[in-house]
Amino acid sequence: MNIHGGDIYRNRIKLDFSINVNPLGVPDAVKIALYRAVERCDVYPDREAEKLKNSVSGFLAVPKEYLLFGNGASELFMAAVHGIKPKKTVIPVPSFYGYEYAAKAAESEIIFYETKEENDFCVTEEITSVLTEDVELLFLANPNNPDGSFKDREFMKALLRKKKKKGIYVVLDESFIAFSGNGFSMLSEIEEFDNLLLVGSFTKIFSIPGVRLGYLVCKNQPLLAGIAGQLPEWNLSGFAQEAGCICAEQAEFICQTEQYIAKERRFLEEGFREKGFVVFPSKANFILLYSQEPLYVRLLEKGILIRDCSNFRGLHQGFYRIAVKNRKENEILLRAMGID
Repeated sequence: MNIHGGDIYRNRIKLDFSINVNPLGVPDAVKIALYRAVERCDVYPDREAEKLKNSVSGFLAVPKEYLLFGNGASELFMAAVHGIKPKKTVIPVPSFYGYEYAAKAAESEIIFYETKEENDFCVTEEITSVLTEDVELLFLANPNNPDGSFKDREFMKALLRKKKKKGIYVVLDESFIAFSGNGFSMLSEIEEFDNLLLVGSFTKIFSIPGVRLGYLVCKNQPLLAGIAGQLPEWNLSGFAQEAGCICAEQAEFICQTEQYIAKERRFLEEGFREKGFVVFPSKANFILLYSQEPLYVRLLEKGILIRDCSNFRGLHQGFYRIAVKNRKENEILLRAMGID
């Protein structure tokens, strides 16, 4: 079984609900930028990504010196762990496998903090019980993948202050925050915390997983330099840089997406509950549900791919993650599940 969704290459798929990208697709302006990048395939991309830094700095309202870019968020997780070299890392589960993959690559001892189903898999104050003095790194996601659970800003600020005192670095993955509303982001608090490494992604919100573009924001300059030293030269293609500059101009598109996702997520949740599935509250563009029916196999037979979450740490057979797509595709999914 795969550890990520999107395995359309080994399955005959008509609809892919296993990956969590924007159902509104790639903005037209971004497509034009990608076509434009073709004309510059004969030159190396800018190693410093200066134009991209300037664009994203304005977009995120952070100093460009705080920015580092990666070939997707996953490359930045790997670089961060190798830059910090933590002896012990805490990862709440269930969560994105990329955190564990990166920590293992750096030979860090991993402590898994298992969130509780009765709390909708939310991280609570109980996590402090495993954040001992020898822990050097904590991974968090907001919203979390695969359940879409959300931590409010006051909780995050209190947690970060405690970890700052203990000398614990926090990698906060906000790859799906734009689907929930950027007003919830911890970006506005970046100046207070030199132990915060905030990671975001253009891949999901702009539906460009084939382009690969992630960013890391951190005010701690020595730490940021150490992480940058773990990245390969020319890790960003000309396509990623050209597209990223235009993505940084798409505030209206993000607002439109947030409203669309909220409406379609409610539509799917109502259908799933009508069928009797256990549906977990989500602030993201995907929904975690539990069913005793073998949904993965049944839907795959109809050419529909969903994410079987039984191989997520902290979950088991019967848990499935389903992306929020457009209304037509969502209706096809519900009918395939026997929901009118």
